[in-house]
Amino acid sequence: MKVSYKWLKEYLDLSDVTPDALAEKMSRTGIEVDDVIYPGKGLSKIVVGETLAVVDHPDSDHLHVCQVDVGAGEPIQIVCGAPNVAAGQKVIVALHGARITGNAKIKKGKMRGQESNGMICSLEELGYTESVIPKKYADGIFILPADSVPGSDVVTLLGLDDAILDIDITPNRADALSMRGSAYEVAAIYNKALQLPEAPVSETTENINDYISVTVGDETDAPAYHIQVIKDVKIAESPLWLQIKLMNGGIRPINNVVDITNYILLEYGQPLHAFDYDKIGSKEIVVRRAKENEKMTTLDGVERTLDADNIVITNGSEPLALAGVMGGLESEITDGTVTVALESAIFNPVTIRKTAGKFNLRSESSSRFEKGINVATIQAAGKHAAELIHALAGGTIVEGMASFDTVEVKDKEVSITLDKINSSLGTDISGQEVTNIFNQLGFGSTFDGETFIVSVPPRRWDIFIYADILEEVARIYGYDNLPETLPVTPAVPTALTSKQHTMRITRRYMEGAGLTQNISYVLTTAEKAKEYSVEGKEGIRLAWPMSEDRSTLRMNLLSTLLDNASYNVARKNNDIQFYEIGRVFFHSEDQVLPIESERLAGVMTGMAYEKDWQLAAEPVNYYHAKGVLDGYFEAMGLTARIRYEAVKDLKWMHPGRTAAIYLNDAYIGYVGQIHPATADAYDLKETYAFEIDFEVIIDAPKETITQQPIPKYPGVTRDVALLVDETVTHQQIVKTITENAGKFLKDVHLFDIYQGKGIEDGKKSVAYSLSFLNPEATLVDEDINKAFSKLVAALETECGAAIR
Repeated sequence: MKVSYKWLKEYLDLSDVTPDALAEKMSRTGIEVDDVIYPGKGLSKIVVGETLAVVDHPDSDHLHVCQVDVGAGEPIQIVCGAPNVAAGQKVIVALHGARITGNAKIKKGKMRGQESNGMICSLEELGYTESVIPKKYADGIFILPADSVPGSDVVTLLGLDDAILDIDITPNRADALSMRGSAYEVAAIYNKALQLPEAPVSETTENINDYISVTVGDETDAPAYHIQVIKDVKIAESPLWLQIKLMNGGIRPINNVVDITNYILLEYGQPLHAFDYDKIGSKEIVVRRAKENEKMTTLDGVERTLDADNIVITNGSEPLALAGVMGGLESEITDGTVTVALESAIFNPVTIRKTAGKFNLRSESSSRFEKGINVATIQAAGKHAAELIHALAGGTIVEGMASFDTVEVKDKEVSITLDKINSSLGTDISGQEVTNIFNQLGFGSTFDGETFIVSVPPRRWDIFIYADILEEVARIYGYDNLPETLPVTPAVPTALTSKQHTMRITRRYMEGAGLTQNISYVLTTAEKAKEYSVEGKEGIRLAWPMSEDRSTLRMNLLSTLLDNASYNVARKNNDIQFYEIGRVFFHSEDQVLPIESERLAGVMTGMAYEKDWQLAAEPVNYYHAKGVLDGYFEAMGLTARIRYEAVKDLKWMHPGRTAAIYLNDAYIGYVGQIHPATADAYDLKETYAFEIDFEVIIDAPKETITQQPIPKYPGVTRDVALLVDETVTHQQIVKTITENAGKFLKDVHLFDIYQGKGIEDGKKSVAYSLSFLNPEATLVDEDINKAFSKLVAALETECGAAIR
């Protein structure tokens, strides 16, 4: 919601409050102001000009040479390329030395040989966005009213000296989605008197019953529906003051009748719709649910296929409008309209939200119907609009209003005790102070010394229970004025749970290994949720997603990590080492809520080491990713029970560079290279990843890591070189060595692998260094030779190895 500071000043005295101070105060009392916009900031030397003569440029087919009176005696010459410039217009002129939007400076010069002493400006060149510029002037200059005085300041004339408060309205405070609602809020904050102008009352003619009637099929769809008729209307451009208010409020001016409905929308928060009465096709309005596959063309020219979830306004047979969302093309207001049927109503908020979402027609009107409107001003807003149509479009109002109304307009009564207020807020506010706060809010109240009975007017439909009243007292009293106290709570154990302890160790290890933690959205696309999931199940889709990119609960962490990696690489952050601990979600057959499971995943791409004076550059490879996991499993005390096996059936992973990970005999995840086709889809180079079931890691019994004193006795090292089939894995060899080398074996280290000249095809040479240590005595050759002989025999038998 964009709130005009100058418009607010029409309702209450703000002479002692600056826009910035007002924004700060509103934010501190519960309505956040995102920004204060000064439309005229930086604009200078921009005045009203009158085009005395306009001729075509002799050397151009689109430029015009204009003689312009800028109120400085002699007219000045300006070359202008606007297609709609003509003699006798009042226009916006940026003089020599002027500053326009973007701090661009205007200077004298020549355009194709013709002197130009300034610039005739469009609204866009003064900072207005294209979306709010009247369509009539979208491709040209803006024409000012005929009574504008040449030489006068345009910044003041166009209301650019205003301040616009860009307010972020939460769903519970939809009452502030209007100028009047915002004025009530400001009056309460500053305890100022509020003066809301009354709509004028004009003479009426004939009787509404002779023109139209209203029928509502289901009162829950439209609890209140009113329609008025204004005849003898002359459609024209709105006066400048009205266009300024709309543009500053973020709405494009169309014509006087449509602009009036939008003006009332901004002032009251009440959406209105104007029909061309002569195009309705009958003398009745019927509000009903659409029929299945019923068709109608909305104002944007798109034919919509409706269903029973949509409320429509009809003439008894054909749809005229999509209720609360958008009008129909057949009954829109055009230059030929002479009689207007003006609708003011309230519609079912849930149905309006579903309809707007289905057709992607979110609008200022639908958002207000979704969040709620002030039921006390539905008719008042419609009558005010009718009076403005009479005043600005020359219309004659037909007596009466055709209505269907089941809404009871009354204050709500909510009770709360003074003790509850003070105990909840930690304050010692007196009953009189609380009464004063209710008076500031415009709430009636009675107090018997213990309990307040508060009368809440319909304009604050967000207040229902005592907690709502408590919040109102707190914010008007001032959150900054609440005392600071520590909560009194019973003592709780300070020890970490097993999950917390494991998660803390995991984070420390991963960050120590050089990985950066990611925290990603749990929502992704349906394709990504399923595509990278080992389980292969269907994802859980939201009923009303914000967007298709965030529509489905993830079943893996890899998809979001790849998104993050792609985002960074696209911004020249090429060396990526990310990890994430997060939840994934699966359907449950036994319960309504999904199954939630913790996962640990990582993604690595780019360079593992940059080139320097000591080391050559080295890109990330499979062994870097696996090495991170090896170190992690060692830190968790799980190394002895972890094994890796080659896997080829993960379609998003490289079939020759991916391993499944097992804890004992249970599959817990995988590590390897992302398939090149998958990496290309994310614009990534060679990329490696892992994803494991973190729940298993949490629950698994872990070896206790103990510290031993430095041994007193020396150890012994033996090297062994083996010739084995290339299909024999490192894990097989290490397992055989570990099981057969005896109790004094402390470490096995692979230090060489060779295939090539001198080694027959299908074979490979591997060399290991074996470390032995007896912590209680010095090892002798007999001990080592005996163990080594048994080891060699086992390698030959179990691995088919030949000792080199």
